[in-house]
Amino acid sequence: MRLCASLEHFAVKELFGSRKILLSKNLQAAQAMAGWFCLAPLQSSAASMKLSEIASILGARLENGSPDTEITGVAGIESAAPGQLTFISNPKYALAARNTKASAVIVSQDFPALSAAMLRSKNPYLDFARALELFYQPPHYPPGIHPSAVVHSSAKIGPNAHIGPYVVVQEDVQIGSNAILLAHVVIYRGVKIGDNVLAHSHAVVREFCRIGNNVVLQNGVVVGGDGFGFAKDDRGRWHKIVQSGPTVIEDDVEIQANACIDRASVGQTRIARGAKIDNLVQVGHGATVGEDTLLCAQVGLAGSTNVGKSVIFAGQAGAAGHCTIGDGAIVTAQAGVRDVPAGAVVSGSPAIDNKLWLRCIAAYNRLPELVKLLRKK
Repeated sequence: MRLCASLEHFAVKELFGSRKILLSKNLQAAQAMAGWFCLAPLQSSAASMKLSEIASILGARLENGSPDTEITGVAGIESAAPGQLTFISNPKYALAARNTKASAVIVSQDFPALSAAMLRSKNPYLDFARALELFYQPPHYPPGIHPSAVVHSSAKIGPNAHIGPYVVVQEDVQIGSNAILLAHVVIYRGVKIGDNVLAHSHAVVREFCRIGNNVVLQNGVVVGGDGFGFAKDDRGRWHKIVQSGPTVIEDDVEIQANACIDRASVGQTRIARGAKIDNLVQVGHGATVGEDTLLCAQVGLAGSTNVGKSVIFAGQAGAAGHCTIGDGAIVTAQAGVRDVPAGAVVSGSPAIDNKLWLRCIAAYNRLPELVKLLRKK
């Protein structure tokens, strides 16, 4: 779970036109015929908003500040400037909150008073995320199919879809309304994609997989690549096991850059509604990931792992496969697990109860001292 401390300006240029135009030596002619589409840096939904308006939208209580204060943007606690809104949810940043130059700070209901205006919130982290949406307008992609895209005649493209440059859509694909497939996305045959799906450049969805509504695939995601399945024959050589089962991604899932969700040998691999999967995560064949579960960066789930609802796997944690992780469990960073009971918090490899692990680590750090004491005896 992370939120950028500061917002970076960006600019993207995309040249639309035929290959002949793109290869033209006459750049002016190419630009005139195809046009440049520039996405402005940090586009705003509103140039500024009154603090009282923001408080009303967020359902927060304004304290110690003028309701007419103009807010022009949002920033992290340490980099915020006058006219900007920031937040604090971690008590270790209390000193930074007292010294911030921000015009207003989103704080919890019981946070100590500040000299700056405060928006008292039940969930400062969530409300700061909502405030970001007030001041940042994501790029808009107009409906249409780019001339360089390769779309099979049997494919069904929903209304208002944007199919970008060099996208490949194979036979019998169904794509819902308002879908956005950016440059070099590849959709294999028989795939079904729901409404409001955003697939960033170089995302790939393999044959017969299913993608629900409101799904985001970040750059380089592979949905439905072959699972890692091989059987050794009589000569000691590895025989590839056909991976016949599709990957199913339910509604409201986000899969971030270069994560891989493998297809199953039989049955299916399923990511349930609302799950969020971070960069470089590997979900093995036949695994299931429950609703609202978080898989943080470089997590690895071996085949047939069954992960429950609202589970958190912290960075580089792994599951051995053919195991069950109960609802609400937390697996801390770099832990290696098999079965984990619902609600448990585990650490280490092999994983044990987190509190026991903390005591073990404290003892481990004292081992040299303890060895010296034993030798003296």
